[in-house]
Formats: sequence, C-alpha cells, structure tokens
Amino acid sequence: MANIGGMQIDWPEPVWCYAAALLAACLLAVYCWAKAKPTLYVVDFSVFDPLDSWKFPKAMIRKVAEANNSNPHAERHVAPEHIDFMCRLAERTGLGDETPVLPETHLGDITMAGTALARSEFSRTCITTAEALFNKTGIRPQEVNFVITNCSLFNPVPSLSAAVINHFKMGHRTRGFALGGMGCSAGVIALGLAQDLLQAHPGSLALVISHENICNATYTGCDPSMLISNVLFRCNGAAVLLSSKRHHARSAKYCIQHIVCTHMAADDEAYGCVQLTEDDARITGIKLKQELVPVAERALRQNMQDLGPLVLPAIEKLKFAASYVLRRLVKSGGVLAGVLPGGLVERQYIPDFKKAFDFFCIHTGGRGVIDALEKHMRLSRKQVEPSRAALYRFGNVSSTSVWYDLAFIEAFQGVAAGQRVWQLAFGSGFKFNSSVLVANRHIADAAGHPAWRGFDRQAMWQALDTLEAAAAAARAAKAARLKQQQPSSCVAQ
Repeated sequence: MANIGGMQIDWPEPVWCYAAALLAACLLAVYCWAKAKPTLYVVDFSVFDPLDSWKFPKAMIRKVAEANNSNPHAERHVAPEHIDFMCRLAERTGLGDETPVLPETHLGDITMAGTALARSEFSRTCITTAEALFNKTGIRPQEVNFVITNCSLFNPVPSLSAAVINHFKMGHRTRGFALGGMGCSAGVIALGLAQDLLQAHPGSLALVISHENICNATYTGCDPSMLISNVLFRCNGAAVLLSSKRHHARSAKYCIQHIVCTHMAADDEAYGCVQLTEDDARITGIKLKQELVPVAERALRQNMQDLGPLVLPAIEKLKFAASYVLRRLVKSGGVLAGVLPGGLVERQYIPDFKKAFDFFCIHTGGRGVIDALEKHMRLSRKQVEPSRAALYRFGNVSSTSVWYDLAFIEAFQGVAAGQRVWQLAFGSGFKFNSSVLVANRHIADAAGHPAWRGFDRQAMWQALDTLEAAAAAARAAKAARLKQQQPSSCVAQ
C-alpha cells in the first residue's frame, strides 16, 4: 500500500519492484553513457597544395647539382658520378615531373639551407594548409584545445606546435605537443596521441599537423646509401582536425576505429636500418641500410597479426589460426610431421585484408615499397592507385603520405558511408603503424582537395607502365646474361 497525496492506494508489491528496477536500469544506462569513451571523429583534413613555381622535374636534379658545382660560393660540390647515380635513381622511383620543392633550392646552392629557410618551409607548407582546413570546416582556431605537430628532422626552439599556436593566436590554455625524430610513421603516432588526449578530455578539439622538412635534409656527401633521400623526398604538409564532441557525429567525415602501433626498436637490426648519421667526411644525412627491406617485412607481419583480430571476418581468423597451429605442430615434430605436404605448411597463411577494408592508404616510400605491399597483400591495380598517384605527383612525402592518399580517394574514387580505410605508415625505429577509419557519411570531395586538381591519371599510368616495361626488359636481359655465364663456369669447375 502506498500513501500518495494523503490517499492510501493499494498497489501490488511487484509494481514497486518493477519501478525500482526500471529506475536503476535507467540510472545505470546514464552512468555508462557518461563514462563511455567518446567516439573520435576526423572532422576533415587538408594537404599542401603547391604553386606551379614549386614544380621540380626529375631533370632538375642534374641542373641543380651542376649549378651548385659552378657556384664559387657553394660550400660543397657534388661529384659527377653521384649526379649520375641520383638521375638514374630518379628515373626508376615512380616520381613524376611535378613534385614540389622549395623554389629557393632551384637556384643551385644546395647548401643554402638554415633555420630561417626551414621555418619558412614549415609556414608555407603547413600553416597555409591549416588555414585552408579552418576555412572549409568553419571552426575557429581559438576553439582548438590541443595542437600536435610531427617532424623528424627539424625541431626548433620554440617548437613547431608553438609556432602554430602563435600564428593563429590560440588561447593560453591550448596545449601543444611537438613530436620529433619519429620518421615516416609519425603521422599515425600523432593521430594516436590525439586520440588519447581527446578520450581523456571529452568535448574537445585537436589539430594534428604532419610535416617533414626537406630544405634542411639535403645530403651533400658521396655515400650512395645516403643520397637516396635527396631523390625521393619532397615538400609536404597535412593538417587534420579531430573532435570528441558529440555534435560532430553527423558532419565529421570519419570516426577512428583502431590505431595499432608496432615498435621494433628493441631489435638492434631494426633500430639501425634507418638512421640520421654522419658519413666518413662527417657530413650529416639519412642512411638507409640493406636490412631495411627484411626489417619492414617483419614489422608488417607483426602489425598485421595485431590488427587482424580486430578487423578480420571470422573465416579469415580461422584460416590464420589453423595455419599457425599446423606450422607449429610440424616444426615441433608432432604426429602431423611428415604426414602433411610441405607446401601446405611451408608459409604462414596471409589473411585477406581486402575482406576487412575498402581502401588502402600505403606510405609512399618508393615504387619498390608499393610493389612489395601490392604483391604481399594481393591488392589490385585500383587499390594501390592512390599510393602510386601520390608518389608520382608529390614524391615521398613522409608522414603525410597517408593523407595525400586519402585525399586522392575522396577526389577521384569516393567513399560510401560505413566503408573502412586502412592507413599503413612505416619508418625509422623501426615502426609500422596502422590507423583504421570508418566513413561517417558519403564522401566525394574533389573541391575540398585542390592539391589534386587537374591531375591526369591516364598520363600517370602510361608513364608507370612504360617504366615497368623497361624494368622488366632489364631484368630479362640480366637473366639472359647470367644464363649465358653458367655453362662456362661449369666447364671451369
């Protein structure tokens, strides 16, 4: 019996129990909703759109080097054989003739770089890109709570994140983070840091600016393993606006589903395969060692093993698990050893990640890197087109490359709501990092990415097919020469 307003009402006891249970359930739901980690949204992003004056045809490599050699004020000269090496490499890398380089470096003095020019490069590539991002989102810079920058080779004082806060006159409570020395995978690391900060501070905004400074990274020595970076890397910048505000659930382009990072620095071989070091003449540059390729393959396998359980369909997980168990049993000399055919367990089953993802944004480390991942993951020509196009049009743009890839996808292919994007970034350390983005809505945004305006996909494929045909002919000629040498060597024995 209940007393309501002085009236005695005889309610059955179960009704009170149900009401209490319903109230408790509602309170629990509200508590869980309040305590749940907020969804992280990629509101939008922009990539650096270079002016025509930045375009650097491959033939300019020789012209700049020779102009430097004829400059009486140049600190160092480039040997003719090293100029030839860089020119041959440039023709084989998959770069086009419109990749961006600072106009000042076209003048011929390759040793003119300094802190002032490096700051200017950051401002002209990244600050302008962030301004474009704020303009198209309508979000004011003063609303941003966190600023994260990543740049491996240029880490001035004050920091690059402080430079961003200063330029946009953000509030004194804006927190800045500057990541340095973390290589070509640092863009995803910065994304992961933003994710952690926004989950710890719901209802906040973060600006991530990824960059690699090129003018201060030019190597002027004669070590071939350190000249490669001169040929591949180009000016770049990417700005990404992230939010943990619930009202961005409809307007944001993507939500971040997973970030999986693999760090192999505990392994000496992996740690030393890419390093900023000095050559015998004490000239600083990035050294790429022969161990880089096998190290990258190991890092990829480990990252795929960590990511697979989170994204793969059940059938692919079962195939991988069965392959793993069979290989362990055979290697341990179990009852199945000698019974199963060797080919069945010779190699670990590679899951079909095409069943988990709709788009692939592969770091544009070079034509060989993209070729290897295309073969390893059995990707189609269309699936690797964003990475090949980014390499061809912009060169190796380091940690920003996964955003140039995604900008290409939005501009030329389009993303449907619910489709998943896999960003694969890897670099020194050695690190292999993955981010998984899920489209929040239909996205077809050619106008939002002027960097890709006017890009001729057909011309790119014609150039790359010609390059591949020449490479195939060279491989065939080399194989024929080796075959001709075999009989004479046998007779000699």
